[in-house]
Amino acid sequence: MELSYRPRRLRRTPALRAMVREFQLSAADFIYPLFVHEGATNEPIGAMPGCQRWSLEGLVQEVGRAWDLGIRCVVLFPKVADGLKTEDGAECFNEHGLIPRAIRRLKEVHPQMAIMTDVALDPYSCDGHDGIVSQEGVVLNDETVAILCRQAVAQARAGADLIGPSDMMDGRVGAIREALDEEGFEHVGIISYTAKYASAYYGPFREALDSAPRAAAGKPIPKDKSTYQMDPANGREAILEAQLDESEGADILMVKPGLAYLDIIHRLRGESEQPIAAYNVSGEYAMVKAAAERGWIDERAVVLETLLCFKRAGADLILTYHACDAAAWLRQG
Repeated sequence: MELSYRPRRLRRTPALRAMVREFQLSAADFIYPLFVHEGATNEPIGAMPGCQRWSLEGLVQEVGRAWDLGIRCVVLFPKVADGLKTEDGAECFNEHGLIPRAIRRLKEVHPQMAIMTDVALDPYSCDGHDGIVSQEGVVLNDETVAILCRQAVAQARAGADLIGPSDMMDGRVGAIREALDEEGFEHVGIISYTAKYASAYYGPFREALDSAPRAAAGKPIPKDKSTYQMDPANGREAILEAQLDESEGADILMVKPGLAYLDIIHRLRGESEQPIAAYNVSGEYAMVKAAAERGWIDERAVVLETLLCFKRAGADLILTYHACDAAAWLRQG
């Protein structure tokens, strides 16, 4: 065959492939999600093999392990006792609550690790929603945002580096930015869940935190979160959400879930100069783990390929429960 160009020439050896590789993975790309509870021991999470609800001291040890592997940011999620859950989720801004105590403890032991937090009411709500549910069964926007601002300030005061509003209430990024600035936390960043979809991929996460919507006596509770999280059918709407978050002061934009929404990551990368994060969510993690346990896939190969695909789609950062495993595999080469 008379071919002037043969693409296989640059695929012939590992050295040649490495020379022309367009994207690279690094442990510093990962944000490691961690669940914490009040218990004295760590508790395995059945739907997420390899993940734990960490005790405070177990959390300190795991964050140290992550740092040693090259991971430079963790995000904390609380398993809140049912007795502390209320309709308004007021425990979320208790400065002596679980997350502020966890932040302070981590900053004592691992001061260089960047700590991201989650801002939403679902772990703290007896209704299991990200916002306040009215007596008519409506998730209230503006009333919720006022609570979220108090939550964000409490987390910043404890030492958080990045505030992560995951609630999808309208206007919350701007309100949180204003609240942080008024309290002297201009240096604290906002990593906004910009395009967070009403996805079926979140099931294992809700088991980990016991945070799914639940029936309550005396008022109707929406069975899902589709009145505030985005419709999976919509792509252009993600661009609008990104424009709004940028205008309100978000420092980093996030797409959640990640794997089924690579097109959204790619579209936002073309529309924005802000850093883009992708959340490799619990359902994606659980599917890989289940298939690997059955011997149907090579877990290491699938995980590293998946994470690389997030980078190729345009993500700068990846929230992933695979973070420590992936960092160790990258170190092994």
